[in-house]
Amino acid sequence: QVQLVESGGGLVQAGGSLRLSCAASGLTFSSTYSMGWFRQGPGKEREFVAAFNWRRVTTYYADSVKGRFTISRDNAKNTVYLQMNTLKPEDTAVYYCAVQYGTSTLYSERSVDYWGKGTLVTVSS
Repeated sequence: QVQLVESGGGLVQAGGSLRLSCAASGLTFSSTYSMGWFRQGPGKEREFVAAFNWRRVTTYYADSVKGRFTISRDNAKNTVYLQMNTLKPEDTAVYYCAVQYGTSTLYSERSVDYWGKGTLVTVSS
């Protein structure tokens, strides 16, 4: 059974930084899957943030975070990170780690196979 556990959320002032972590268990390195992050702000729908493709080499970002957020991974720890810099109040959301099996890159929440429970990020102005 795949489990995804997020951590690293918190309260930060606008312009600040946070690093989120997603520790995965139950995934095998040889499996074909895409892994990344979604978020859901207050009163908003859940949206794609960033992801690795199934080879875990190429990265993809939502336009709203491009240049500010960086997704990275540590294969030895089965952990994916999201470094968030120059945070804005509109980045306030619950951030979810997600995995989608297959060779398509994670982008739509409808295709996600596994979700973490989420970690709250609050950016004050």
